Amino acid sequence: MDSSSHKFYHVHGYDTREYQEKLFSDKARSIFGEDTLIFPIEQLKKTFQLGHIKGDILIDLSKGSLIHHLYAACEFFKHIIVLKIKDRCIMELKRWVDRRTGAFDWCHAAQLHVDLEGKSDQLEDKEGKVRSALQHVVKCDLQKENMTEPIDLPLADCIISVVLLDYISKDQDDYIRYLRKFSKLLKPGGHLILIGVLDATYLTVGKDKFHVFNYNEEFVRKALVGEGFVIDRWEVKKRTNVSDLIDYKALIFIAAHKEK
Repeated sequence: MDSSSHKFYHVHGYDTREYQEKLFSDKARSIFGEDTLIFPIEQLKKTFQLGHIKGDILIDLSKGSLIHHLYAACEFFKHIIVLKIKDRCIMELKRWVDRRTGAFDWCHAAQLHVDLEGKSDQLEDKEGKVRSALQHVVKCDLQKENMTEPIDLPLADCIISVVLLDYISKDQDDYIRYLRKFSKLLKPGGHLILIGVLDATYLTVGKDKFHVFNYNEEFVRKALVGEGFVIDRWEVKKRTNVSDLIDYKALIFIAAHKEK
């Protein structure tokens, strides 16, 4: 399939449950777990334990209905506001928050967090903290100046974005434009945490292939600096799994802060 025929996540949408089952579920751990779960969870734990990223409000702008990265954040922020493009993602997320039948099971991710913290007996407490903090799930439109119109969100102390920029950006200009929109949601001095995939071109969900913006380390570094961010942490992990579902070569974890 020619790349020009690839679908776009934010335009066409996809089966978010199948995406999570294939790449983030307990069953998928044997193939993708080291990259999709262990690497980001370890990096988030190290980053938050430094103690300077904390506050009242965290905004999450991530792909699909992912929540594994929020287990680390819930210890450092009073409120987590999740922004989603698609109604299906909102439905999936609220199903988990409300403990409804059929919700995606994230227990394996929570277990990784508590094991890293040396608190293996506090699994239920960890899940409860995320649910308690995650009470605001808001639909957004990335094309609007105020993407949550008619709601005006308070500026955030921190934004976390897991692979969303990679899937919604057509090219370099698009990436920078969306990065600027994200930055407008941050307080001066606020922090941005990005988790992305390097040198990727597609993701397969079901029978469809979806566009992934192909970028490298040099580009994202220049983009962040150009938008007024100071990079505090930078970690790259080479791909370890073998699968034709997605063709990335490495994962990247970035923690930065917005200059005042």
